[in-house]
Amino acid sequence: MAHEDQKDFNAMLRRDSGMPRIHVVTDEATIRKYGGSRMYFAPPLDYDRAMRTVPPGKLTTVGALREYFARRAGADFTDPITAGIFVSIAAWASAQRQGDETPWWRTLKAGGELNPKYPGGVEAQRERLEAEGHRVVCRGRTRLRYYVAGYEKALFPLGDL
Repeated sequence: MAHEDQKDFNAMLRRDSGMPRIHVVTDEATIRKYGGSRMYFAPPLDYDRAMRTVPPGKLTTVGALREYFARRAGADFTDPITAGIFVSIAAWASAQRQGDETPWWRTLKAGGELNPKYPGGVEAQRERLEAEGHRVVCRGRTRLRYYVAGYEKALFPLGDL
């Protein structure tokens, strides 16, 4: 995201924009890719609420959040673009608040990757994850990317929130 200091992320978090809703897609490639035509759009505040349930020492991924919302809504999948945006909005909204923190650092990208779009970038996320006992490793030679080693063992089951 750009110009974070000029945005009110808490207002964005509370904007529903006609969500929740299910949209039926007709594009055959999308249907094949995601295994169905019923695409769910969860509102940003739902991502924030789900992220708040992940306890210290545990982790989740954007993909796990998407699966949870789709399952709960009876949809085939959750829109991946809005999911990534809304997770980032939840993180930035938390950073703008005094107290009442959402533990955004516990939500990883696919494969356990840290999210450079979070407040403070991967450095801030790494610091918080390591403080909770996770080991962060760097991969790559020219384009460095950071991952939580063995993140699968620390995944928090979202279940029935």
